Amino acid sequence: MTTPSGASPEDDYWRRPPATPDGTPGSGPPAGPTAGGSPRPGTGPVGYAGPPPTVAPPPGWRPPLHLQPAPPRHLPPQDMAGLDSAEQRAQRITYGVGAVAGVVLLVLLGLLCSRLVF
Repeated sequence: MTTPSGASPEDDYWRRPPATPDGTPGSGPPAGPTAGGSPRPGTGPVGYAGPPPTVAPPPGWRPPLHLQPAPPRHLPPQDMAGLDSAEQRAQRITYGVGAVAGVVLLVLLGLLCSRLVF
């Protein structure tokens, strides 16, 4: 159950410390609650000390490598002239099918319009 203001004694640890008289925020988060439920004043950290220092891994930390991958294969050369001629044939077929479809649609449109007029 929460209190009407939304504050509870369990949330006191996570609250922002009160500001000092000069307007700057207090020193760090308060320490955890004591047996009475209130945080101990003055026991929290003063500032952020930075991340912990890193330690270099030991020299043989990687697992041994037993299999070597095969080198990449070379692609066969492309026949650019053959590709161009195949593309031109495909383009002619596409234009031909489009022209036939356009003529069929034009004839159907003419038939429908002639039925409406006559």
